[in-house]
Amino acid sequence: MPSHPAAPSRLGDPRSPAPAPRPASAVVLEVRTGGVGTVAHRGREVPTAFRKRPRLGPVAVGTEGLEGDAQADRRVHGGPEKAVCVYPVEHYAAWRDELGADLPPGAFGENLLTRGLTEDDLLLGDVLALGTATLQVSMPRRPCYKLAAVHGLVDLPDRVQASGRTGWYLRVLTPGTVRAGATAVVVGRPARSATVREVNRVMNLDRDDLPAAAALAALPTLPARWRDTLARRLRGGTEDDRARLWGPVSESP
Repeated sequence: MPSHPAAPSRLGDPRSPAPAPRPASAVVLEVRTGGVGTVAHRGREVPTAFRKRPRLGPVAVGTEGLEGDAQADRRVHGGPEKAVCVYPVEHYAAWRDELGADLPPGAFGENLLTRGLTEDDLLLGDVLALGTATLQVSMPRRPCYKLAAVHGLVDLPDRVQASGRTGWYLRVLTPGTVRAGATAVVVGRPARSATVREVNRVMNLDRDDLPAAAALAALPTLPARWRDTLARRLRGGTEDDRARLWGPVSESP
């Protein structure tokens, strides 16, 4: 399996050694898409496109995502920076051990279920060839309360974020088609970057690590919205994720 040089393991720390080169390809086990449905949350139905079904054969993918896929709330889901959601099958065993129950494929709302690459292997900005499409790692997935609602586990989004087993999003550089059984190969790697796991650590977990926040904000492939968040943090601002992780206290009809 081909490999590429890896980035330093911790942003903003020049003493941090670079890890060994990482695997640079993954097999797509499933391609999944779905429409908008509902799920119960705090006694009422809320819209979600979380539940997705596996697709057979080639599926078109463009800058807004996979053909036949939908998002219930376009303010926070979908769009060019979140065109495709990926989750590694390797994590399912860890969740089985942690939760004491098997979760079925698609349990994390992923579009692509893969084997071979995890958050420790991929860097922000990595370019992947998959089928006839070219895609780029854009950001870690930030889980929301609808993950908890679907599984009836109120703290699951917080646990996913804290574990680093978040999955990640891809932006589409060249539209094409993808299919189950295809191999995604890393064909380009930025000169300066950080692993998906490290980006999650800096963005969501260790928010007092300001040197790392400054280093992350300087990465050219970081989405503009996240760069703005880090700029506010560096000016002394705070972030409140409670509504994302636990759900709004009330929602209008």
